[in-house]
Formats: sequence, structure tokens, C-alpha cells
Amino acid sequence: MSESKLDVSFWPSVNQLTNPLVKHLVDNAKVLRLLVEKLPSGATVIDAGIKAEGGLEAGRLIAEICMGGLGHVNLHSSSTFPHWPWTLSVHSNNPVLSCLGSQYAGWSLSHEKFFSLGSGPGRALAGREELYKELGYKDSADAAVLVLESDKVPPQEVIEKVARDTGVKAENLTFILTPTRSLAGTVQIVARVLEVALHKIHTLHFPLEHVVDGAASAPLPPPAPDFLIGMGRTNDAILFGGHAHIFVKGSDEAAAKLAQELPSSASRDYGRPFAEVFKAVNMDFYKIDPLLFSPAAVTVTAVESGKSFTGGKLDAALLDQSFGYSA
Repeated sequence: MSESKLDVSFWPSVNQLTNPLVKHLVDNAKVLRLLVEKLPSGATVIDAGIKAEGGLEAGRLIAEICMGGLGHVNLHSSSTFPHWPWTLSVHSNNPVLSCLGSQYAGWSLSHEKFFSLGSGPGRALAGREELYKELGYKDSADAAVLVLESDKVPPQEVIEKVARDTGVKAENLTFILTPTRSLAGTVQIVARVLEVALHKIHTLHFPLEHVVDGAASAPLPPPAPDFLIGMGRTNDAILFGGHAHIFVKGSDEAAAKLAQELPSSASRDYGRPFAEVFKAVNMDFYKIDPLLFSPAAVTVTAVESGKSFTGGKLDAALLDQSFGYSA
């Protein structure tokens, strides 16, 4: 792995930034329709959609926690898609750290029948992924939070592993649980529209140190009663309705190339609702073309020349199909 060219000397602690946001979530649990529980280990669990009802605002706040306190997530009306009037807009002025160093669901946590991918600031304390060697970033904090897209409370063994790997005492750990089918889960997944763009930029080997800033948006899908459909809709919101605007350093040629390669339509698996694609590969994520996971449309601005390049397109028809629209 080559040494990171990113200047991480000015990067803040994503865990220290999110501690006040987690406290706000706990202090306002009743208003946000969340359940907060202290486990025997001392760890705190915030239920945002298992027994708790949760909601859109809870999902928005959880998404900002997931982004390490370096992202802003807003819910607002939009006329882009006639049948889906609400849109999530996401921005981070440090998208590499916020999206890849915190928000990306990259930490595999499992024990017996429990499995979940951990996302959020706690990942940066553990540094268990190769990605952190490439970023050259290691966080330090006395408290940590992880967001789990799960409908089960993590067992004691997983909590002990997280405490061990992060160096944080169990009583200072918080796990936020956001099932895919819940309203909060729906919001926090779609709020990954910028993160998905950054992850694909990384997959394409575009220099991360050339990424200056970024913003993205995607429509809010209806939740689904079925896990597979719910997962499909949240992915399709990004694959068919996501639009990312990335600001980069470097040549116009490199920016134009990125604009063509970045959209989801550049993938061989593009063109069907995600639930269909997932079924076709027997629900094996690793058989899906990794280049599929990206916003539908992108704008790449080369900040030195001021020129912008576009790629991909929004697809309202595929969005309607996925979201279960009936006239």
C-alpha cells in the first residue's frame, strides 16, 4: 500500500466531534421516539427502529453522527421527481474524512448468528480496515459511537471486541441501531449518497488528495415491509435518483474522465431495480459489479480551471418501478 499523500495533520477527531451529537440524541430520545438502554456491560444502545418508532428527523441526526460531525444532512421538498417530493441533501467540507473515514460501513462485526457492518466514527479508533492505512488517519478519543444497520442488539462478545479494538471502555461506547425497513434507517442509508460517490472515486483510483469538497442529493423513498425491497429502494434512491457534485484539483482531462466513469450507469449491472439484481446473484453482494454503487448523475468541477463536466442521468421511471408507484 502506497503512503498516503493526504495532509491529515489538520484532520479533527471525528469521535470528539460527534460526542455532543450523541448526547443530543440521548437527551431528546422521547421527542425523537427513540429508546435508550444501558446494557449490563455498560454500553449504551439507541434503538431507532426496532421497538422504537423513530422517524425521519432521528434518521437525519443519525446520518450526521455517522458522518463524524463533518457533514450536514437536510430534508427538503424538490420537484425533480414528480411522485417523490422529498429529497435528502448532503454536504461535507471534508468529504474524504467524513465519508470514507467515518460514514462508510466497512467494519465487519459478527458473532454466531449476529452480523452487521459497523459505520461511523468508532471505525477510526479501531483502524481495522486497510483503508485507514491508505488514509494515514488514526483517531483518539475516550468515547465512541457506531451505527449498525441491524434489527438486533449486538451481543456481549461484539461489544467486548469493539471495546478492545477501539481502546474505549464499554461504558463509553454507544451503538445506534437503524433497521433498513425503519424510517430512520431509510434516511441514514440514503444520506450515504455522497459517501457512495467518494467510495467509487476511491475504487476508480482517482487521487483522494485531489478531492476538495462535495455535495449530493437523493430522493427519500417510502419504507418497505420486506427487508429485500427496503434495501432495494434505499439503494435505488442513489443509483437512479442520486446527483453528486464533486470539486477536484488537477487537470480538466482527469475531471472529465471522472465524470464519465463515476455514475452508476457505467456499470454492467445498471438498468434494473437493485432488489432484482440482488436476487439474480443469489443475494451475494460480492457477485454484483462494485462499479454499480454510485449516484445516477454527477457533476465534477475542476477548481483550478473552473470548468465542470457531467455524466450519467437521473431515471424517474426506474425510480417509480423500485418505489412501488402506482398511478
